[in-house]
Amino acid sequence: MSYNRAELGAAAGRTLPDVIAPDLRVLFCGINPGLRSAAEGAHFARPGNRFWKVLHAAGFTDRLLRPSEQFELLGFGLGITNLVDRATAAADELSAVELRDGARRLEQKVSTLRPAVVAFVGMGAYRTAFKRPRAAIGRQDAPLAESTVWLLPNTSGLQARYQLPELTVLFGGLRAASGE
Repeated sequence: MSYNRAELGAAAGRTLPDVIAPDLRVLFCGINPGLRSAAEGAHFARPGNRFWKVLHAAGFTDRLLRPSEQFELLGFGLGITNLVDRATAAADELSAVELRDGARRLEQKVSTLRPAVVAFVGMGAYRTAFKRPRAAIGRQDAPLAESTVWLLPNTSGLQARYQLPELTVLFGGLRAASGE
């Protein structure tokens, strides 16, 4: 489905429901919904976003899921949430205060849901939200509540530094470490 500028603009500030359940194997945490995702009501819905492709390529899912099938992730022991709930055109529209407030809310959510791993998809947002400016890709020393924290690059197609093959290796490392 395509959206015109007015339709995308109307999605600004909307929120998406979390794809969550207690005791997940991995809870993926995005930065915040983009306008396309908010318009569609599905996480990582922008056509250029590689999240769904890399999940499948790394072996988390047995087939390539569409964003509209996001709740099927629960059957794989996976979920999705965001640091900040409100949709924006770009993540750089979020303030450090919003990201840090989101980190506090996320910690409460993780404490209740108890996922084995919280995997952040977006290094800059994680670094700001948790005041860890030198955090690197991979497992982090500090847990969130009692969950292991894993840091991954942003899967947005706008982030050209990491291409699908490298993203697949990095997500595959998380999959191996998460006990599958």
